[in-house]
Amino acid sequence: MSEPVCVADFERLAEALLEPGAFGYYAGGADDERAVAGNGAAWERLRLRPRVLVDVTEVKTETTVLGTPVSMPLLVAPTAIQRLAHPDGEPGMARAAAAAGTLMCLSTLATATPEEVAAAAPGAPRWLQLYVYRDRGVTRAFVEQATEHGYSAMVLTVDAPRLGRRERDLRTGFRVPKEITVPTMAAALGGWEGATPLELLGAIDSSITWNDLEELHALSSLPLVLKGVQTAEDAKLACEHAVDAIVVSNHGGRQLDAVAPTAELLPEVVEAVAGRMEVYVDGGIRRGSDVVKALALGARAVLAGRAPLWGLACEGEAGATRVLQLLRDEIELALALCGCTSTDDVSPAHVSPAQGYGQSPHPRQDP
Repeated sequence: MSEPVCVADFERLAEALLEPGAFGYYAGGADDERAVAGNGAAWERLRLRPRVLVDVTEVKTETTVLGTPVSMPLLVAPTAIQRLAHPDGEPGMARAAAAAGTLMCLSTLATATPEEVAAAAPGAPRWLQLYVYRDRGVTRAFVEQATEHGYSAMVLTVDAPRLGRRERDLRTGFRVPKEITVPTMAAALGGWEGATPLELLGAIDSSITWNDLEELHALSSLPLVLKGVQTAEDAKLACEHAVDAIVVSNHGGRQLDAVAPTAELLPEVVEAVAGRMEVYVDGGIRRGSDVVKALALGARAVLAGRAPLWGLACEGEAGATRVLQLLRDEIELALALCGCTSTDDVSPAHVSPAQGYGQSPHPRQDP
């Protein structure tokens, strides 16, 4: 195919390059994959409302997340087993995020250790995504290594106490090969001979509740982010349990298929939080304009997982870097065409639903 110029192009190229089981593992979702499709479609339904006759000679995409400066309001979401996509794996993704000036979140199910990823991009900002293993010693060692090597937040995934039914994986018989090791799983299982997705999450503790957050706080002084919040009720509980930020997420449509898109969930969560903590969102982010829509709905930043992963699959570190820089350029252009000279200029008045999709949540406002 011709040179890729957008995320969708990288995805098509990745599908041609990857073995079907590997591509299906990354691209697929639960059951009929309605939640996967719904995430992207919900961003498409929203419409930006540009303001004109604004001097946009200079547009800044920079922001901060939990006080950490980043080049844009788009972070690299935690995605598992990245060496399955390309030998560069998580170290390559870390270097790509650093080159783009943004933050990477390392998955518990990574194929590289926190130390290796930190060494690949020294000085770059990074967070640690956390699953809590039944063997608390494995979890404790993972967090301690991350804390020692400069990770600045723990991101607890709360929407996967059990694995969603991912039928693509069942059809392809997907299994992580034994030559691609997941260090935390090897520690939890006492060895590594490869694993199915069900086996990967089989060592995760499904009994974790709100009462266990105190134990997680005791593991480290790092800020705690909850990833997978989908309701106002849980957002309010997060505020009551000393959580530092939340990610509105349905796990990329990979857990429960019969859920609402994250773009639709974001406003109620933002309203429930009422400014008490930062709110992020993921799911279906494919364009810089999607990021601006998320900011208008109240998100501080978005996380993108599949998009940079397609770049990694195509060209390793260089491909992931290209995708992240492409998205940053799209964010800058969308801001300029909306009449915004910075991310702070984006307001609720910059977005409205498409015609026929509900009512606009924001009245028209004069300058």
